Amino acid sequence: MTEKITIIGAGGGMGILFTKYFTDMGFEVTGHDIDNQKKVRASVKSDSLIGSILQPDYVLLCTPTKATPEIIRLISKEMKRGAFLIEISSEKSKTVPALAKTPSKINPICIHPMFGPGIKKIKGRNIICIPIKDAKKELATTKKLFPGANFVTIDSTEHDKKIALILGLTHLMNLAFANILARDETITLTEKMSGTTFKAQKIIAESILTETPELINTIISNPELRKYGEEFWRDIGRLLADSQEGKREDVMNYVKACQEKISKNVDLNKSSKKLSNMVNLIDK
Repeated sequence: MTEKITIIGAGGGMGILFTKYFTDMGFEVTGHDIDNQKKVRASVKSDSLIGSILQPDYVLLCTPTKATPEIIRLISKEMKRGAFLIEISSEKSKTVPALAKTPSKINPICIHPMFGPGIKKIKGRNIICIPIKDAKKELATTKKLFPGANFVTIDSTEHDKKIALILGLTHLMNLAFANILARDETITLTEKMSGTTFKAQKIIAESILTETPELINTIISNPELRKYGEEFWRDIGRLLADSQEGKREDVMNYVKACQEKISKNVDLNKSSKKLSNMVNLIDK
């Protein structure tokens, strides 16, 4: 029997990605999106939130983090017994408690796919699993749905701490960098003069800007980000002050300390080669 999945938020980037993915997997996919119903590409389209979740074996929420807890509350009591409710938001502090309160008749699953809608395949990509009620069952189901992906299991508190660094700080830095680029009235000349590092950084910043303002706000609103942001701000101030005041030894010691610590886990020369190879591919 063909398994059924409903995707809520099917008209957004991740909703479109998962619609295609599960269609290719042989699922009967129903799509619902109150804001982007015209963009829904599922074979079955539903204008009713509740109507779309009554029969499927799985319900996947590709909804804004802010709205997700309320959606969980609304639909969990209406879903059929034994169905799986899957949540994918980038911050778990509010969605995990909502999943934990769902009726015992359904199976909550909390994951964070560490990829965006632009990928071509999920195989080999990272998916973070946050246990809710039955960690073993939830992980087994996730592996069944995403065969070939890489899985990491972590609790919600540690998830948000790590994501503050992995996504929060990178978004924060690149947003500020992008804003400086946006004010460059001779950007064409800047690009003509640029080398490997600038090209790579510019592409990262531009790719972040393809995300919705709502998603970016969610990522940088993570309370755990404040610590990293304040450390980053202090280090920038320190480096600027020391370098401008001619404190050469202090700057060099800072760099050497970074090199020593990072090189314990990474071959820095290989990283440099990877950057060059990446930019060479871009330039072709």
